Amino acid sequence: MAKTDFNHLQVFLLVARERSFTRAALQLGVSQSALSHTLRTLEEQLGVRLLARSTRGVAPTEAGGRLIASLEAHYEGIEASLLMLSEGRDKPAGTIRISTHDHAASSVLWPKLSPLLTRYPDIKLELNINYGLIDIVAERYDAGVRLGDQVAQDMIAMRISEPLRMVVVAAPAYLQGRSVPQCPQDLAAHQCINLRLPTYDNVSAWEFQKDGRSVEMRVDGQCIFSTTPQKLEAALAGHGFAWLPQDMAAPHLAAGRLRSVLDDWSPTYPGYHLYYPSRRQSSAAFALVLDALRL
Repeated sequence: MAKTDFNHLQVFLLVARERSFTRAALQLGVSQSALSHTLRTLEEQLGVRLLARSTRGVAPTEAGGRLIASLEAHYEGIEASLLMLSEGRDKPAGTIRISTHDHAASSVLWPKLSPLLTRYPDIKLELNINYGLIDIVAERYDAGVRLGDQVAQDMIAMRISEPLRMVVVAAPAYLQGRSVPQCPQDLAAHQCINLRLPTYDNVSAWEFQKDGRSVEMRVDGQCIFSTTPQKLEAALAGHGFAWLPQDMAAPHLAAGRLRSVLDDWSPTYPGYHLYYPSRRQSSAAFALVLDALRL
């Protein structure tokens, strides 16, 4: 087999990522016909079809998908090394992309990383609020933030928050004239404010723990949201019970705007962890992010 032109492989990765010859050609400043010729040449050299073409765009074939998985790790390592050289240790720069929950973003990430952006104006920060358990490598994130028991085992994980306690709360106006739940099963008779998870396209279960017992409840109600702050707003407005992080509810509990129930059933989780693949450590900007978030 003739020696493969590595530039052809880079073109293939770009077209596969963009799912479009048009967008890839614009990025490279070449014609679509030139890109098409390059891809045909590469496919002929390898003896396999890498891209399936249609009027709606292009998509990797099964063979193309295997090649992408094999190549991306190597190219990302090269790009990370070049980025490290270009940044320099005295002036860290670049974009750090983190996938996270909204509560982790507001309670941990932003308070700790905002001062970092002031000190290092060449660092850019992108926080993507996402409740799905996404593949951060495939989606090209530098890191993700999840509770400790949700971190994949092949990732490096660093704890960035204290343990997280959850509480069930409601507004006094909702509780007026209604029975106060004494056990998790009593919530079945109440309006409950739910969170829909995109990964499994269903509402999240409410979890409870007491004396070594664990109870998982699927509750019902009029309100379903995709983010936690809206659950808090609905609870404050008297639409029912919400299952929330204690620190989020604390100011409203202290002011009497909310009341908590089932306190002896409230579970505590390991806390938020930042997780990332090991090869990301070479970025000077990312090293500063780690230092800022480390407990």
